[in-house]
Amino acid sequence: MAEKILVVDDEISLQETLTYNLKKEGYLVEVAGDGISALELFRSSKPDLVILDVMLPGMDGFEICRTLRQESNTPVLMLTARDDEIDRVVGLEVGADDYLPKPFSMRELIARVKALLRRVRLIREEVGTAAQEANQPKTLVFGNLEIDLSRREVRLDGKALPCKPKEFELLTFMGQHKGRVLTRELILERVWGWGYVGDSRTVDVHIRWLREKIETVPETPQRIITVRGAGYRFEG
Repeated sequence: MAEKILVVDDEISLQETLTYNLKKEGYLVEVAGDGISALELFRSSKPDLVILDVMLPGMDGFEICRTLRQESNTPVLMLTARDDEIDRVVGLEVGADDYLPKPFSMRELIARVKALLRRVRLIREEVGTAAQEANQPKTLVFGNLEIDLSRREVRLDGKALPCKPKEFELLTFMGQHKGRVLTRELILERVWGWGYVGDSRTVDVHIRWLREKIETVPETPQRIITVRGAGYRFEG
C-alpha cells in the first residue's frame, strides 16, 4: 500500500509542485493550506508523514507541530523560508523530525522524505519482530538442524557446530524469518546494527561460511537460497 503524505503549505504553487513530485515517487498526497484544516485532515486521513511549513495563516507551523506531537508519533518535516538557527532549534524542540529551509531542491526533499519513512518502517519492523521473538521457542528446529538460542549453539545431526558470533546471529535471524526474502541491507541493519560501516559483501561472505557448515553440498544450497536481485531466503 502506498504511503500517504500530508502537505501543509499556503503557497499554491509549492503545493502543486510538491504534490506532483511526491505522486511521481508513488506516494499518496493530501494538501492543507492552514492549521485548522491541516489538523482536521491529519486526524481523518492518518498520513504516514507530514510536510509542514512554518509560516501559515492563523496557527503557525510550530503550534501545529506541537499539537501533532501530542497526538501522534507521525514524522514531521518542517519547511521555512528563514534559514535561522533559532527557528530550527524551536522546530526540533516542538517535535519536528527534520528541518529543511527554503529554497530547497526537490531532490533533497524527496531524499529526506524517503529517509524519514524508511526510519518509520524499520522501527515498526523492530517492534513487530520483538513481539514475534518474545514468543519464539528457545530452540529452533529445522529437520536435523537445531539453533539453541539459550546456549547460543548450532547443532547438526545432534553434533555442535563451531560458529563465530556473527554467524550464529545471522543464522538465528534467518531462522526466525523462515521463508521470507531478506535483503542484504536488512540483514546488515538487524545483525550488524545501524551503525555498521561496511558493505553488503560482508553478508555474502558470512552466508558462504554458513553454507559450508550446514549445507550438504554448499555449491547447491537447499537451506539458504539466493534470491537473485533481492537477497536470501532461509528454507530450513
